[in-house]
Amino acid sequence: MTVRDALNSALDEEMSADPKVFVMGEEVGEYQGAYKITKGLLAKYGPQRVIDTPITEAGFTGIGVGAAYHGLRPVIEFMTFNFSMQAIDHIINSAAKSNYMSAGQISVPIVFRGPNGAAAGVGAQHSQCYAAWYGACPGLKVLAPYSSEDARGLLKAAIRDPDPVVFLENELLYGESFPISAEALDSSFSLPIGKAKIEREGKDVTITAFSKMVGYAIKAAELLAKEGISAEVINLRSIRPLDRPAINASVRKTNRLVTVEEGFPQHGVGAEICASVVEESFEYLDAPVERISGADVPMPYAANLERLAVPQVEDIVRAVKRVCYRSSK
Repeated sequence: MTVRDALNSALDEEMSADPKVFVMGEEVGEYQGAYKITKGLLAKYGPQRVIDTPITEAGFTGIGVGAAYHGLRPVIEFMTFNFSMQAIDHIINSAAKSNYMSAGQISVPIVFRGPNGAAAGVGAQHSQCYAAWYGACPGLKVLAPYSSEDARGLLKAAIRDPDPVVFLENELLYGESFPISAEALDSSFSLPIGKAKIEREGKDVTITAFSKMVGYAIKAAELLAKEGISAEVINLRSIRPLDRPAINASVRKTNRLVTVEEGFPQHGVGAEICASVVEESFEYLDAPVERISGADVPMPYAANLERLAVPQVEDIVRAVKRVCYRSSK
């Protein structure tokens, strides 16, 4: 199943199961979704539940939060998460903080979803990763699926959750196909929020990644295996809450850590993971932690420079060799 179909089927099933769920965003209806994630939903559920909006993120996100205050379950689509900056006041001040500020009287069951991070050739303003931005905010849950099973299980969990969830997809993963279990195809299926998945077991080094970078980490682990290095790959799935116990348990087994993300290095997800491991498992480390991230520059437009600005499989391989003392570079 492709990630696109996994997201579409999860939306369809949750809308069918709960009449309070509705979808709102630019081109989600008549056009079937900018990336066809909402394909077929307008015909099935009608314009009351699949709502095409003008290009006004601040407007429709605010309407969505207000609807969630009143007990509906909106799924707000951003054509790219870069455009969520237009609506960040509603996401953080109106959605994330209301449960706490109302002493639990107001719950805000809303999902903000769309493609996050670098795509290809869309320049600095459309290529940012928002995992660390939203992951820093109490009151939000932040999810970043990799596979089709992740996408289906986590989107269902996000829609059913009583709190606001930022759901970070990846445009370049939409068309990728992954094996999917019979269990994951069941309409009642969901994945727990806050739990990472060990994609590949290993004993020499732990590699943490999320979203598209999980695939890169798996490819790196396969290359490293040919050189006798056994890498454990952890798919974070959830950025907030972060599965600190799973990460630390792995590092205590492998004694080495490499973190991988597409976002900027400073104050990134990898920095938080590094802090957690230093605080809880420092005495287990046999080498300094390595962080692989995007370059600390606005994303270049030129294709050759863009490739240099985002992590590649060979960057992960080199970092692992460094922490295993198998490289002079």
